[in-house]
Amino acid sequence: MAEKITADIGFEKQIWDAACVLRGNMDASDYKNVVLGLIFLKYISDRFEAKYQELVKEGDGFEEDIDEYTSEGIFFVPAGARWSEIASKAHTPEIGVVIDDAMRAIEKENKRLKDILPKNFARPELDKRRLGDVVDLFTNVQMIEHGDEKDILGRTYEYCLSMFAEQEGKRGGEFFTPSCVVRTLVEVLQPFKGRVYDPCCGSGGMFVQSAKFVQSHSGNINNIAIYGQDSNPTTWKMAQMNLAIRGIEPDLGTYAADTFLDDRHPTMRADYIMANPPFNLSDWGADKLKDDVRWQYGLPPAGNANFAWLQHMIYHLAPAGKIGMVLANGSLSSQSGGEGEIRKNIINADLVECIIAMPTQLFYTTQIPVSLWFLNKQKKQPSKTLFIDARKLGTMVSRKLRELTEDDIQIIADTYKSFVDGRLENEKGYCAVVSTEDIAKQDYILTPGRYVGIEEQEDDGEPFEEKMARLTSELYEMFEKSKSLEEEIRSKLSKLGY
Repeated sequence: MAEKITADIGFEKQIWDAACVLRGNMDASDYKNVVLGLIFLKYISDRFEAKYQELVKEGDGFEEDIDEYTSEGIFFVPAGARWSEIASKAHTPEIGVVIDDAMRAIEKENKRLKDILPKNFARPELDKRRLGDVVDLFTNVQMIEHGDEKDILGRTYEYCLSMFAEQEGKRGGEFFTPSCVVRTLVEVLQPFKGRVYDPCCGSGGMFVQSAKFVQSHSGNINNIAIYGQDSNPTTWKMAQMNLAIRGIEPDLGTYAADTFLDDRHPTMRADYIMANPPFNLSDWGADKLKDDVRWQYGLPPAGNANFAWLQHMIYHLAPAGKIGMVLANGSLSSQSGGEGEIRKNIINADLVECIIAMPTQLFYTTQIPVSLWFLNKQKKQPSKTLFIDARKLGTMVSRKLRELTEDDIQIIADTYKSFVDGRLENEKGYCAVVSTEDIAKQDYILTPGRYVGIEEQEDDGEPFEEKMARLTSELYEMFEKSKSLEEEIRSKLSKLGY
């Protein structure tokens, strides 16, 4: 992957490249837990050590008092589990056991981390010499602060998540949504305070970006409460660690669980819901949920969970709540399995506030084109929906990957804000404000291109007849050149005996 264009990632890439020596023949999914576990362990050790030295200087003998640490949101690292002791045994055969024991000791002293930290460093397939080399690498890195950035570990963690998503292919998408997609959702919704919920939270990216948004706008991170859920136990643990290193205390349920079959927040009503549910999920348990209270707008088809996710989120919305979610483009127009009727009912309930068609190649893991859906229980522009065609935005950062820049995201957010304020003018090929009545005339299809139309081309002043004569002449010249090249190639092949 090319280096990201939206941030200086030199340090994160340095950690990633150096830690890659550890991988050997391990699968990306196994290696991921090892690297992220070590990053987490080093970070909490650094934070503990900084506070420990501060207490030593005070001279009151409180440096081993656990309350001195937990009162400031710092995890207590007991003797024997501290990085200095791990580092001293980096090149011993038992280094894997040492790290596993450290993880267990930290979990024992910090109830929030119980059964969350990885404890698989002693397994035979993990090369202990390479593990020692990575411990040495991390020993030489101060992860509390790097330059002026206190968020360096979070950035490193996020960067490594993205790299693992790229390496794992399709499976990687289960835990990672590209940062620029999440930032777009956050900049439109602007979750300053209240309950933020993600029913398929992966590694917790939606929550991290929400917290960043609050902090960047001089808000208080304690004004948002985080709720989430994920069915994958490993991913659920990753989310817990990802949020812990950023000082965010979430309620992700007491264990990993299927959102449809085991809703861990049945009575919760969220102010903001942000999600990137698995695209076109089949076998999601429809046969067990036919009479579920969440299906207010119609029974979702058994072969596709897109409208099950959407209705689950609507059910969990507070009276003035908003949703921002990623869905495959098929959900904009599908009529199969009753999806068209469900979409019609949701539109007629005046919940759909904005639909954004996104550019291709934003995801590491799929080429499926996606759109962002924004729903609002208290729309400022009743009976109107904003359509944005953002497919031309974004910049290629590698041969296969596109990224929305900060300017792109701001353009989208400003367009939405202008719409909400009632001052947006339609722009051919980019945006259109459409009444529910007009959407009904289009059979309740929500594809933005149908409403925004085609961008008007500037008239270059050349008369049509003259332009056609010129273009035709140029085309014939190309035909002649092609014929000449073909003859030359045949001649050279003939000389070679072909």
